[in-house]
Amino acid sequence: MARNWIVVGGPEIFGKTREMGFTRHGFKSTRRNMANSIQPGDLLAFYVTGRKQLAAICRITSNVVEEQTRIWQSDKKPNEIYPYRCDIEPVVILEDDRWLDAEPYHDRFQWTQRWPRANWTLAYQGNLHEIPQEDMDLLLADMKKAAKATAGA
Repeated sequence: MARNWIVVGGPEIFGKTREMGFTRHGFKSTRRNMANSIQPGDLLAFYVTGRKQLAAICRITSNVVEEQTRIWQSDKKPNEIYPYRCDIEPVVILEDDRWLDAEPYHDRFQWTQRWPRANWTLAYQGNLHEIPQEDMDLLLADMKKAAKATAGA
């Protein structure tokens, strides 16, 4: 059964994945066990730090492999090479001005409820989080609406 994930990264990491046409993404070296749980067919939502927004959802299309070539570069962690990588394909990619603010989702998502409302950003600490199907369904529906609003503008 497919699983659902949120990957947390800075604008430079998301930008590199976008530059590659949302065909590949890498996960931090500290997330080996979680990354190795990712399977083809799983969905991956992108949370962009700094902006505190949700920007895209992709489908995983390959198993995760470990590679040491530098593709992604983080300003905050220059030695991190994001070695656990998989192929992806776009499901919904929002234009920058249509990204969804994550803060209102604290009250709507199940997975964020273990953090106090006043500290909602704690839910997005760490590079990778597994989320329930209901949360992904909600986010996917909202992203599709936002994408349609863009197309109709």
